[in-house]
Amino acid sequence: MPHALLLSGSLGQGHDVMAAACADSLHDRGWTTATVDAMALLGRRSGAAGEAVFRRLLAVPGVYDAFHFSALRPGNRLARYTEKAAVSRLAPRVRELLEGSPADLVVSVFATAAGAVDAVHREGGNVPPHMVFCTDVTPHRLWVHDSTDLFLVTSEAAAAGVRRYRPDARIAVVPAPLRPAFYAPPTKEEARKEFGVPADARCVLLMSGAWGLGPVASAAAALGEAGVHVLAVAGRNRELEARLRAVERWEPRVHALGYSDRVPALMAAADLVVTSSGDTCSEARAIGRRLLLLDVVPGHGRDNLQHELELGHADVTSAAPRALARAALAALERPTPPPSIGAERGPWEAAFGAALSGVGLS
Repeated sequence: MPHALLLSGSLGQGHDVMAAACADSLHDRGWTTATVDAMALLGRRSGAAGEAVFRRLLAVPGVYDAFHFSALRPGNRLARYTEKAAVSRLAPRVRELLEGSPADLVVSVFATAAGAVDAVHREGGNVPPHMVFCTDVTPHRLWVHDSTDLFLVTSEAAAAGVRRYRPDARIAVVPAPLRPAFYAPPTKEEARKEFGVPADARCVLLMSGAWGLGPVASAAAALGEAGVHVLAVAGRNRELEARLRAVERWEPRVHALGYSDRVPALMAAADLVVTSSGDTCSEARAIGRRLLLLDVVPGHGRDNLQHELELGHADVTSAAPRALARAALAALERPTPPPSIGAERGPWEAAFGAALSGVGLS
C-alpha cells in the first residue's frame, strides 16, 4: 500500500485544510498518509517563537508588508537567512521521518517545509517524488526550490509566480479543494433553523480566519445596529470570542460563535460572507455566496484580495465598522452568484489524479 508524508504548518488553518484535502484524496485511492506539523517539528520553543514573531509582524502596520514585498518576494539575504535558520532545524527531523517510515510521495503545503525537503534532497537524502501545494496567488521565493518535482497552484497567476523563480518548473493548475462538508451543504432554510436566524431576515456571516484578524466585534455590532443578523465567528481567538459574546448580550441580531466546524452551514444560512482573503473565499464561492473582503491581511493577503476581486462576485471594504456596515448593506442588494466549479469534487479529483500521474504515481 503506497504511503504519503504530508507536511503542513500551524500558522492559521489554511495549510491544514489543504493537507487534509490531499490526504482524503489519497485515502480514496488506497494510500496511507501521515500529516506532520512543521512548526511542531521545530520544537516547542522554536515553534512557539516562530508563531509569536509572525503574529507580531502582522500586528504592526506596514511591517509584514515590508518583509513580504521587500524580502520574501525577491528572496533577498534576509529571507534566505530566515529560511536557513528554520530549515537547519527542520531538515534533520524530515530526514528522520523519511528514514523511519519511507514514503512514496511527499506533499508540502507550507513554504518552510518545502525548503526542508529540498535541503534533505541536496544533502543526498532519499527523497521520493515531492509536490508543493500553494494556494496563494503569488507564491514568494521560499516556496520554490529546484528539487521540487511538481507545483500545485490554483490560478494561472500563481503558475507565473512560480516560473518567476524557476522558469522550467512543472506546474499543475488545480481547483481549490474543499473540506467534505462543503460538497453537501444544508439548504438555507435548514441552516437558518440551526442558528436561529429568521427565514426572511438579511444575514451576514462575519469571520476573519482562525486568528480573527481585525475589529470583528465592533463590525458585528455595527451590522447588528443596521438591522442585519450577523453570524460572527471568532475562530481560535478567545479574546475576540469574549468580545462577541458581550455584543450578543445587548444586540440580539448578533449570533456569537467561537471556533466552529459548521462553516458550511453558516455560509448556507448567510446571504453574504464577510471575510479576509484566503481559502475561505473558495468555500464561500462553492456555496454560492457573494463576498465582502476585509483588507486586514498584509503581504500575500493583499495579492490574494486583488485576485478575489478579479474573479468577481466580490467587493472590498476597510475594517472600519461604519464603512463595513455600509458596504455590506450595499452588497446585500446585489445578485447572488451561482455555486462555483469548486462545488463539485470531481474537477479537483481529476486534477489531483493527473498530478499524481505527472510524478509517476497512479
